[in-house]
Amino acid sequence: MDILLITVGKTTTGYIQTGIDEYCKRLRRYVPFSMKCLPDIKNVRKLTESQQKTEEGKLILNELAVSDYVVLLDERGEMLSSRGFSEFLQKGMLGGKKRMVFVVGGPYGFSHDVYNRANAKLSLSNMTFSHEMIRLFFTEQVYRAMTILRGEPYHHD
Repeated sequence: MDILLITVGKTTTGYIQTGIDEYCKRLRRYVPFSMKCLPDIKNVRKLTESQQKTEEGKLILNELAVSDYVVLLDERGEMLSSRGFSEFLQKGMLGGKKRMVFVVGGPYGFSHDVYNRANAKLSLSNMTFSHEMIRLFFTEQVYRAMTILRGEPYHHD
């Protein structure tokens, strides 16, 4: 199973990008993992919040295949422990899913069309983090999940 992380906008903070790169490099030993950074919407000051979500939603939906299992990283999603997340990924792998796509939306979240396309929603915390930090936390959690599934000594309960 391939794992794709779709994000809206670039990671511009150097130390966060360094961390993301490190976990992406580590993940290569376990699973095909990639990131797709969609461009920021142009002229957002002229758009309402709803219009911005709609435009971002079109970009997100254009990246998805019909067979993709789509998981939104959303504050209203289900919260899992690291072990629970590893089980979530394992179910996807054992369930024959070709590609699991995780999506970090823009500053206002997701459009209705993206919510309707999603198969699941996960929350990484009750706290609010910047979208850049979520990218780092998520890549680390995918790496942690892979080490849990392999019984490697990275995660400690």
